[in-house]
Amino acid sequence: MARTVWDSTVGKKTVMAISGLVMLLYLVAHMIGNLKIFFGTEEFNHYAHWLRTVGEPFMHYEWTLWLIRVVLVVAVVAHAVSAYQLSRRDIRARPSKYVHRKKRADYATRTMRWGGVILGLFIVWHILDLTTGTVHPGGFESGKPYQNVVDTFSTWYGNAVYIAAVLALGLHIRHGFWSAAQTLGAGSRTRDRALKTTANVLALLLTTGFVAVPVGVMTGVVS
Repeated sequence: MARTVWDSTVGKKTVMAISGLVMLLYLVAHMIGNLKIFFGTEEFNHYAHWLRTVGEPFMHYEWTLWLIRVVLVVAVVAHAVSAYQLSRRDIRARPSKYVHRKKRADYATRTMRWGGVILGLFIVWHILDLTTGTVHPGGFESGKPYQNVVDTFSTWYGNAVYIAAVLALGLHIRHGFWSAAQTLGAGSRTRDRALKTTANVLALLLTTGFVAVPVGVMTGVVS
């Protein structure tokens, strides 16, 4: 049954919608945590340490954090694979372009596809920068996330990569939230306007919240 559901277009769209909502919940929590940087070094570093001790003593050190990471990896892979396969299926279904194209639909689709690619590449860069320190500018200091964040956003390319990715994320959420609601059966004539408004508000809040950190560093509010 699971294979039958996965092979169907509806099944892939459902997987894509659910995995997208899982990632959206994480992004909201992640943004709130990021904003703690405006309360100072001690507050932000303490928050980073708390993430590794959540659930103790029942959970061992970092077990909860690794559980969250595993769930996120599964969600990202499921989302990307289902999106790619749906895209290929759509291309095979209409090998020749329509004479009359729906411009808004095509624009949204192109934005989602390229936005997904940009976000995928950004996730890799973000991990290598602030988790492993592989591409981190200056000296990466384990256990000192506040200083590491300041180092990253003290460079022009760190700001450029991050802000470009966040803008892509905003567009992705704006269309993706409404699309997921339709796939999961939450959409209707009476609710469509509210769903689109919610999508716009979420996209705006997340974009503003994430961009606030590099802007804070650039303006000297965070230093």
